[in-house]
Amino acid sequence: MEKKNEEELDPNFKFEVSAKAGGENIKLCFACGTCAAACPVAAVDKDFNPRRIIRQVLFGQRKNILSSAAIWSCQQCYACYATCPQNVKFRDVIRALRIMAVEEGYVKQELADEVLKLDNFAAETRNALAKVLWGDKGKYEAAKERIKAELKT
Repeated sequence: MEKKNEEELDPNFKFEVSAKAGGENIKLCFACGTCAAACPVAAVDKDFNPRRIIRQVLFGQRKNILSSAAIWSCQQCYACYATCPQNVKFRDVIRALRIMAVEEGYVKQELADEVLKLDNFAAETRNALAKVLWGDKGKYEAAKERIKAELKT
């Protein structure tokens, strides 16, 4: 982790996050990494790491984390939530950080609304593809290839 100037750190940030709904348990984290190991986003995006996000909060890197795209990459899937031995509830911490980012003007409410729509769309799409896979593997493979091709453009 890169060294930060003292003035860039906010020693009260972790207390503010823990005072928000969903952030109550963030100070319980002892950086074991089970959240990162379980995270499907971290598996495909090397820039997303739940453990790193928590450490940034605990170290007081308010501006760095609230202005980061990382807090908007979480899919809110509960994988971290289910595996955390300290019951940090990272999914809820992310929600608290998103609210703070909007409240403090790092992002507009419209972005938060679109991310919520995207989360819902992703869940619906996954569910639909799982049903197609169950019923018609050939149709599933064709849909998967169309999606992959579209993402490359």
